Formats: sequence, structure tokens, C-alpha cells
Amino acid sequence: MPLVEISVVAGRPPEKIRDLIHQVHAAVRDSLDAPDAAVRVLVREIPPEHWAAGDITKAEQEASHER
Repeated sequence: MPLVEISVVAGRPPEKIRDLIHQVHAAVRDSLDAPDAAVRVLVREIPPEHWAAGDITKAEQEASHER
């Protein structure tokens, strides 16, 4: 049973996350010839305050662009 875990910064509309799940599900199903019911897709939405690169959180980066 394939399991795909995806982490993204929170804030996208639910329909974008749903489309991501659909597209990833189809790609895994088709590439592995897996039955639909066997494919698992888990999307974790991480708050921008908890996502950092180069010691700058996504929230800090967004705030600096708003000024």
C-alpha cells in the first residue's frame, strides 16, 4: 500500500489541496499499477511560523514583503 506524505505551508485554498491529492493519487496509481483503494495521500499543512529556511520563517518572510 503506497503512502505519500506531503508537507506544505498552510494557507492554500481547500480546493488546491484537494487537487493536489487527486493529482498525486493518480500519479502513484498509474506509475505503480496500484488499486485506487491502496493509495494513501497525507497532506500536512504547517503554520508559516513553523516553516523556516535560512533561519527565517515563512511568516517573517511574508511580513517583510508586506512592508
